[in-house]
Amino acid sequence: MKPSVIYLMILRDRSSLFCIAIVSILLSFGSGALAKSISGKANVIDGDTIEIRGQRIRLHGIDAPESDQLCKDKIGNSYRCGNAATRRLSKAIGWNSATCEVRDKDRYGRLVAVCKVKEQDLNRQLVMEGLALAYRRYSRDYVEAEKEARKRNVGMWQGEFVKPWDWRKGQRLATNKPAKSGNCLIKGNISGSGKIYHIPGSKWYDKTKINKGKGERWFCSEAEARAAGWRAPN
Repeated sequence: MKPSVIYLMILRDRSSLFCIAIVSILLSFGSGALAKSISGKANVIDGDTIEIRGQRIRLHGIDAPESDQLCKDKIGNSYRCGNAATRRLSKAIGWNSATCEVRDKDRYGRLVAVCKVKEQDLNRQLVMEGLALAYRRYSRDYVEAEKEARKRNVGMWQGEFVKPWDWRKGQRLATNKPAKSGNCLIKGNISGSGKIYHIPGSKWYDKTKINKGKGERWFCSEAEARAAGWRAPN
């Protein structure tokens, strides 16, 4: 083979390798290649989403209640469990820098990551405190943490709640109706003196009205009222 032909083949091969390298670089940018991690001051969006330097980040493997989601505590009172998760996440981060190890990107363009502050796994902490659930659909990393929270009756596990993914589909807690039939005639009133229960025939029984919106309720026995935190009048 002539030297000129060999030289041309070498040039062609080098050109091909160069083109392949350029195409690979362009594809990596075009496909939104994931960074391995992202660090910085974190702004809390909700109970399982933060933002660092303008990038939304969904906490991997967990699902917290929605911002407007209602749960019930151990005595049946409604509270905004989504707000509780958001507040706890904000407190856990404080003014510290967060470091997030990226696992994926979701359909909304958010990074999916395990985020830490001072080596504390925020994802795990929220589940351990019963403020979020293990998102088994995508990961089983925090299933054991959820079992521990349930065992200790902390956070949402102390009362009733709808799983966040079911809430987003429209499922809601059943509305409790005041139990006035049978033996459930004890009135649980809340006033400036605290939580006081009134039994039928007592001084203030007939004048006491139950306002469920304030967290007041009916009880079937004095023992039930005391167990829920109410006391007899002085």
